[in-house]
Amino acid sequence: MTRSTATLLSALLLGYLAGCRNDKASDGYGNFEATEIVVSSESSGRLVRYEVDEGLKLDKGAVVAVVDTTQLDLDRRHLKAQYTALSAQQPSIEAEAAVYRQQRKNLQQDVVRYTRLVGEGAVPAKRLEEVRDQALVIDRQIRSVDSKSPSIAAQAKAVWAQIGQIDDQISKSVVHNPVKGVVLAKYAEPGEVVTYGKPLYRIADTETMYLRVWLSGSQLGQVHVGQRVDVLIDGRRPADTKLSGTVTWISSKAEFTPKIIQTREDRVNMVYAVKVLVRNPDGLLKIGMPGEIRFTQPAGS
Repeated sequence: MTRSTATLLSALLLGYLAGCRNDKASDGYGNFEATEIVVSSESSGRLVRYEVDEGLKLDKGAVVAVVDTTQLDLDRRHLKAQYTALSAQQPSIEAEAAVYRQQRKNLQQDVVRYTRLVGEGAVPAKRLEEVRDQALVIDRQIRSVDSKSPSIAAQAKAVWAQIGQIDDQISKSVVHNPVKGVVLAKYAEPGEVVTYGKPLYRIADTETMYLRVWLSGSQLGQVHVGQRVDVLIDGRRPADTKLSGTVTWISSKAEFTPKIIQTREDRVNMVYAVKVLVRNPDGLLKIGMPGEIRFTQPAGS
């Protein structure tokens, strides 16, 4: 046998062995699923903007709907006017209190002066009593004015809190898409009047897909949550595209094999459902697409 012939035979043997490895039976079969989210309105009003259609691909954070905020804006303006009016009262209250304190200071000087004059017999004692009575009146006025300031401040704080609530409602009138994915169903139309909590559309998160496969009881010892597995999908040939997946859930109850398994013998077997997480940033995986898994490491490793 020549060296070239031996080399050719070795290459053919390696190709045959590789083909045999590719034809190895998978450990589990199933279909891909996606986490579905129902997006609802967080405010009430007419939909002035609604850009949703079934099958539409939406990016995370995209503005898909806007609820009319005219009445909310009017309420906010009214509250802002109240807040401005209350805030304007504070300087006048402080100025009024300053006037009374100056008057009280002047009266205190009069009390000292009349006390000396009464002691000298220059003025009657009744005059000193009148000045002291005036000082008491001013003291009561000062306390009355000082009590207004906390009340005004509290009212202004309450109005500002209401403005914050209105701002929050206005911000929630703009609906942002929560996840990157595909719209599965729409539940509203542009111009429709919606209420708080009304579903607007249902979307599937296609960034992260789950392959639900079924394993026999004898296979449970080979799998555990967190285990990495090979995920195979069809390409040009069956199961010729390999991805990486992570086991995230294992059912604790056995069930009959779902009808998607073709053979009658397999359908009557009792199996356990297992979910495998697979990242899908390129959109290669689709909901309902068949897939397979192969164990890449023993359980517990």
